[in-house]
Amino acid sequence: MNPKYQPLMEPFRFKNGVEVKNRVVLAPMTISYSQQDGTLSDEITAYYESRSNGVGIAVTGSTVVTPNGKMFGGEVGADRDDMIPSLQRLATAIKKHGAKAILQIFHGGRECLPEVVPNGKIVSASAVAKEGGSVIPRALEEQEIIEIIHAFGASTRRAIEAGFDGVEIHGANRFLIQQFFSPYTNRRDDRWGGNVDKRMAFPLAIVDEVKKVVAEHAKQPFLVGYRLSPEEEMTPGITMADTLKLIDALANQNLDYLHVSLMNFWSKPRRGVEDNRSRMEIIYELVGQRVPVIGVGSIHTPDDALRALQSGVPFIALGRELIIDPDWVEKITQGKESEIRTELTLNDQEQLGISDPLWQKIINTPGWFPFANQG
Repeated sequence: MNPKYQPLMEPFRFKNGVEVKNRVVLAPMTISYSQQDGTLSDEITAYYESRSNGVGIAVTGSTVVTPNGKMFGGEVGADRDDMIPSLQRLATAIKKHGAKAILQIFHGGRECLPEVVPNGKIVSASAVAKEGGSVIPRALEEQEIIEIIHAFGASTRRAIEAGFDGVEIHGANRFLIQQFFSPYTNRRDDRWGGNVDKRMAFPLAIVDEVKKVVAEHAKQPFLVGYRLSPEEEMTPGITMADTLKLIDALANQNLDYLHVSLMNFWSKPRRGVEDNRSRMEIIYELVGQRVPVIGVGSIHTPDDALRALQSGVPFIALGRELIIDPDWVEKITQGKESEIRTELTLNDQEQLGISDPLWQKIINTPGWFPFANQG
């Protein structure tokens, strides 16, 4: 291995004693491979086994905590106990080559498709439709909010029983937890909405519930992480100032890591702070000494990853890169970094084990994935 890449391969020990073999994380991505009942297909098991080969931590794509939290119907389910054997298969596949297996748990809220949730009823923090959408979600009632908080805890228990090494609370990408934090989607005037402190109540209640379940059920150290999106483009929406308040509160919750969801690791704030540094640098300065931070976004090559790591964050996550080249990490350790693939061709779907729904998204979303010029 080229010695300059050694920092990427250094082990890391979390404060609860969990040790991971390197600083590379498989980022959570929705790969549309599970059955409609939430159980695992053979394809998803094979996909995760190949993409976990070499990384220190592998985070699954969104796993539903309640039936009305499904976004499109192809998510893995952790919403009932009979899902545990299926989850166990997934954990085993991820851990086969030494990666720590993290189950990402979520509720889609207003992002869900009516046709995949019970009775077609979409719920959210408030009755605010998606931009350009005609379906207006129903605002959750107090008891329903409590039930969803408990559902995050119950899914955490199932992850523990299935042999996962941790869970990641999905508070990013406009899903339900973010919908409660955003002033755009949360117009409530009860204890779950209002000023920024009240809009943090739902995310922090879920963190508390998950941690309580871990304390009760985990017989060995178990990681709890939280993923967030730093800003929203709409007005009113989450600003960088809002996010800094949230991550400051999260850093005081004894979490094991924060995972910042970005399309570009080096992107800069839109509004809310006057600072010319990247969002990642600002976040790391505020909380990096209290909680490990995972950075992600447009990190393609080993040199990109090294530069991101040198910003201070202890972990970098790869999503698209590990879809394109499952052997990204192995090629570094073997000194073959020049052989890492950074582009797809239109003939790669079967060879790379990419599901039909994901492949359709890839080829129909301009600029999301780099394609080689086959012209």
